[in-house]
Amino acid sequence: MREMCYHCFWPKPLCWCPSLLPMATRTRFLFLMHPKEFKEEKAGTGRLTQLCLPNSGLHMGQGFDNHPQVQAELRDPQNFPVLLYPGVEAVNLSERAQRPAFQAQLAGRRLVVVLLDATWSGARKMLRLSPSLQRLPRVMFTPAAPSRYVIKQQPQEGCLSTLEAVHELLTELQRAGLDEYPLPDQLLGVFQRLQDFQLKCAADPNRPGYRRRPYSDPAERGRAGEERRSRRDNFFRQPAPSVDLPERL
Repeated sequence: MREMCYHCFWPKPLCWCPSLLPMATRTRFLFLMHPKEFKEEKAGTGRLTQLCLPNSGLHMGQGFDNHPQVQAELRDPQNFPVLLYPGVEAVNLSERAQRPAFQAQLAGRRLVVVLLDATWSGARKMLRLSPSLQRLPRVMFTPAAPSRYVIKQQPQEGCLSTLEAVHELLTELQRAGLDEYPLPDQLLGVFQRLQDFQLKCAADPNRPGYRRRPYSDPAERGRAGEERRSRRDNFFRQPAPSVDLPERL
């Protein structure tokens, strides 16, 4: 049995930790990881992203209304928690016109960004099970580039990995004067190294799961069919609550 690193959860010979440099941010990042992402996803980016951000926390689960640590962060009066999730009600931080009102809402509080580290369907279920997350103000951004994922196909244009989303968000927060983004090349560099390793493994005929066809360029992949795309559009909508929601925290 291979010895594991219990920080990055990779085998020790492949441990990422020595190469990850901490990036100090004023913003606090709260990664909420779906159990499948934690247990099964070998090419997930959420944990590696979190290890680069000292001012962050990571919690595993599906419903978080009864999670004491998460709820403490959401209820702290010195925090301004928001959910990074696209939608018609989300503040688009890429739009200059929307930034002043958002800055006024902060009112000197610490920005806490909640990220759902899961597939889109998994994230929607996490929201449905967590009314306290549904009540959070939402923020989003306009991606500067399509997802760079080669080994996975995103369900829809504009969808990014957790790592790419944090990179884009930090870029916009710095442009808005709300934070600093030290080492802006680090996250995308980690992403490229992760994919290079996965592609090397996939191309090795001596490994289980050897892939006989090369991966296509993400920019050249066709869009999903109309029916499937319509179904995937549901991921961006507010889940219908199964219970009456109390007033916002």
